[in-house]
Amino acid sequence: MSLPDPKPFQLEKAGVRAAFDRAGVTYEAAAVLQLRVAEELIGRLTPFDFHPEVILDLGAGTGRMTAELKRRYRRSRVIALDLAPGMLRAALRHQSLFRRFERVCAEAARLPLDAASVDIVFSSLMLQWCEPLDEVFAEVRRVLKPQGFFAFSTFGPDTLKELRSAWAEADAYSHVNRFLDVHDIGDALVRSGLQEPVLDVDRTQLTYEDGVALMRDLKALGAHNSTSGRPRSLIGRSRLQRVLSAYEAFRREGRLPATYEIVYGAAWGSAGRPTTPAAGGEVRIPPSRIRRRERGARS
Repeated sequence: MSLPDPKPFQLEKAGVRAAFDRAGVTYEAAAVLQLRVAEELIGRLTPFDFHPEVILDLGAGTGRMTAELKRRYRRSRVIALDLAPGMLRAALRHQSLFRRFERVCAEAARLPLDAASVDIVFSSLMLQWCEPLDEVFAEVRRVLKPQGFFAFSTFGPDTLKELRSAWAEADAYSHVNRFLDVHDIGDALVRSGLQEPVLDVDRTQLTYEDGVALMRDLKALGAHNSTSGRPRSLIGRSRLQRVLSAYEAFRREGRLPATYEIVYGAAWGSAGRPTTPAAGGEVRIPPSRIRRRERGARS
């Protein structure tokens, strides 16, 4: 019996919100890669001598990086914004008397903030859940001050390629999110009017004992299948076994890999990058720190 043709890829916003709402209590225990990427992204702010009045953590999740932004920029007003109320409830545990930040539940494409009101927009591994990306970038440009700074990370198309391939052996439905290529992301930044975009790509792998362990981690992270082309009935044991068997073809040195392609990006507000006088009357322009790396990790 042939399977029905899948629908074109499209994220269902309600499903995304519900998945991350439930994951508020389990996210941090599974977010090994997510923490590493966020720390790398926040480190990329260090070369810039920022003194921001307002920072927006866009897609703040459980607020771990929001608290770190508040620690680094103590005089700043820091806002944790997320689509999922459960994530923002979990963010309370990162609050302290001297490290308080605001929590706002809203969509990235409809920010409840005034135009030109934010100095830094920081967004780590959230943009892959936004569709279309142009709407989010347009909002970032709107709320950024003319010389504001946008730093972000997201996933590229090689992410979870082994899992995607294994599912393709079982059926024609959509089981894994679609991730945009770095060139498409760059084009969307240019269309939004954000200035001097810089992007680079990093690839890494986590490894697992078996495919079930990977799927368990994805569930804990809230990375459920929220695509419109997903199957609408329960996945039977025989189909799941076909997926797990297909995944075994990727086993190396006793472990199953899960590849992640991470796109790091930065851009300036509508007025572009400011130049800063340095000692000796020279003009100092902060480095963009473009680099490309390949690295592996085990979990």
